[in-house]
Amino acid sequence: MSTEQSATTPDATEGAVPATMRAALRHEYGQPHDVLAVETTEVPQVPADRVLLRVAAASVNQLDSHLLTGTPYLMRPQFGLRRPKRPEMGADVAGTIVRVGAEVEGIAVGDRVVAETAGAFAEYALANPAAVSVLPDDVSFEDAAATPVAGLTALQGLRDHGGLEPGQSVLILGASGSVGTFAVQLATIMGGEVTAVCSTRNVETASKNGATRVIDYTKTDVTTFGERFDLVVDVAGKASLADQRSLVKPGGTIVAISGPKRRWLGPLPRIARAKLGGLFRKGSYAVFVARANTADLAYLMDLIESGELKPTIERVVLLDDIVEALAYQGEGHAMGKTVVRVGG
Repeated sequence: MSTEQSATTPDATEGAVPATMRAALRHEYGQPHDVLAVETTEVPQVPADRVLLRVAAASVNQLDSHLLTGTPYLMRPQFGLRRPKRPEMGADVAGTIVRVGAEVEGIAVGDRVVAETAGAFAEYALANPAAVSVLPDDVSFEDAAATPVAGLTALQGLRDHGGLEPGQSVLILGASGSVGTFAVQLATIMGGEVTAVCSTRNVETASKNGATRVIDYTKTDVTTFGERFDLVVDVAGKASLADQRSLVKPGGTIVAISGPKRRWLGPLPRIARAKLGGLFRKGSYAVFVARANTADLAYLMDLIESGELKPTIERVVLLDDIVEALAYQGEGHAMGKTVVRVGG
């Protein structure tokens, strides 16, 4: 079948694509139980520069909670001032390609893929080929779906913004969440000497993920530990700017992946203070949004295939359980990832 044909004709080996599907949608901002529901809606048409996949699995991120509630309000000009511009939810997705746009090359109907997209909590989802990677045969849909947002954030935070080099000391604040569990493993793979900070129930997981040392913050205040690090990665967003600076060596780097949960401006005031403070101090302070791309997704999938990287999956739920899954994520105590199983 040619690429152009596959844009309009379902492949017989994959079965006909139906006209409708089930998807988790919200039409207002609010809490999961108030605004989110699984509804029947139309399967998306496939633009020439997109692909359509039948979703096997998706996963939940803190990003989903922000988009659901529309907070911090600073993000609303982009996503909708009074109500969401788009009702779809979910960014992490893995599944099988069933339609390919006429302009797309290198991806074929029947390919097993992982992607970062919009609308992953559904039976079918569109994706941009620039954020799609074909899965190695030995990588499961669930492991793949657990990876994009959190894995890319951890990878790019450590490599691109943290400049981590083998032998450097790394402190990861919030080592048990979705990004933190990836960060501990990836920092170890990159040759860092990792100190992980988490709560009592997550100490064993952080240790299994490769941390050289684990600090239980319910028992020890890391700021009194008496040690400074080449790289401090703040995933939890609860440490003050002064505490972050007290933990990094002169000339070291702070990577802030999260920040204070302020309803209006979120972490923006802290970022401004950090950048202004940086004018008078050596070292660097990095805040960023991860960029989805095929090369980095493929790199993460190769690590999973080799067994060097293993997504930390706390629970697996069905699409009908998505409201409870997002409510749990919003509480801020999730360990690793919640995966949503959608199809086969």
